[in-house]
Amino acid sequence: MPVKNRFAELLPEITEWRHDLHENPEILFDTVRTAQVVEEKLKTFGCDEVVTGLGRTGLVGVIKGKSTASGKVIGLRADMDALPILENTGVDYASKTPGAMHACGHDGHTAMLLGAAKYLAETRNFDGTVVVIFQPAEEGGGGGKEMCDDGMMERFGIQEVYGMHNWPGIPTGQFAIRPGGFFASTDQFEITVRGQGGHAAQPNRTVDPIVTTSSVVSALQSIASRNADPIQQIVVSVCSIESSSKAFNVIPDAVTIRGTIRTMSKETRELAETRLKAIATSTCEAYGAKAEITWIKGYPAMVNSEEQTDFAAEVAREVSGTCDFAEVTMGGEDFAYMLEERPGAYILVGNGDSANVHTPEYNFNDEAIPAGCSWWAGIAERRMPAA
Repeated sequence: MPVKNRFAELLPEITEWRHDLHENPEILFDTVRTAQVVEEKLKTFGCDEVVTGLGRTGLVGVIKGKSTASGKVIGLRADMDALPILENTGVDYASKTPGAMHACGHDGHTAMLLGAAKYLAETRNFDGTVVVIFQPAEEGGGGGKEMCDDGMMERFGIQEVYGMHNWPGIPTGQFAIRPGGFFASTDQFEITVRGQGGHAAQPNRTVDPIVTTSSVVSALQSIASRNADPIQQIVVSVCSIESSSKAFNVIPDAVTIRGTIRTMSKETRELAETRLKAIATSTCEAYGAKAEITWIKGYPAMVNSEEQTDFAAEVAREVSGTCDFAEVTMGGEDFAYMLEERPGAYILVGNGDSANVHTPEYNFNDEAIPAGCSWWAGIAERRMPAA
């Protein structure tokens, strides 16, 4: 099953959809226009059912095969939201929304799944049911969790679920995947160190939150170097330091630091939270200051199911001739919530030698569309072969 000829025929049309979505990016749950476009197309394709309002602005299309005797139901998921970035690609279909752009390729993901949906609704060459899932708010909003919380898996009887993301650096249209932990959890923290401010010339009359915070920042790195199992992946990053004073000769009353901790296992995630709170509290106490700590729980680690990963790789090899073993990434992905609900797999499709995602220069590579669509269709047809 190489790239399907039908998708070569559909490429100009799917590319046109993608460019329209790129011109009109929407952020987080504000994917109203995008969802309307998707809804109209799914209805035009002849989906058996189109349901909106899942996870606020998410929606699904239901496509039944020529037979449903197998009783199998597979979910295929694409994300729809853009990022708050000012575009700098120079393409003639660049974002028309100032300060927003599709800098992660979700326009491509949505267009590819629409292409697969059109083909599957035309051919229905499978025994079972396909549920195409279009999700808002992957970029920090947890739209995947909200769709699950709305009962999507149970309502449509989804038994397995598959996702895909484009990946710069992988040859265009080729694939990579790995079983087990793939993307990291994405917890955040905010620590406000409260001391006693004063004149810079009289530090002995202060409880200096700057010096205290410096020790806290350094000590937090011991979570990775001395607390976590060296075999377990963990990243501790302090990304912002903000003082209550901007003066050159004033020791402030308070300093706030913000950052993120990325882990690949539940045990390491819990350890990191416990140690961060203990280190910040005890270090501040040692200097006579106080720590106010906020832990913001983010996406869980995304874990591919072994059986479904093997199958996804098999389909990928049939499409492109190869499927590489992917490296772990410490980035986050809220498809993790769907994989907590159902077995499934998440695969990377090559975007070629492009700018990296989440940069103003990034653009999805339309040449990847036939391979991506073929993989989606192959998952349905191979997992639920027609009787």
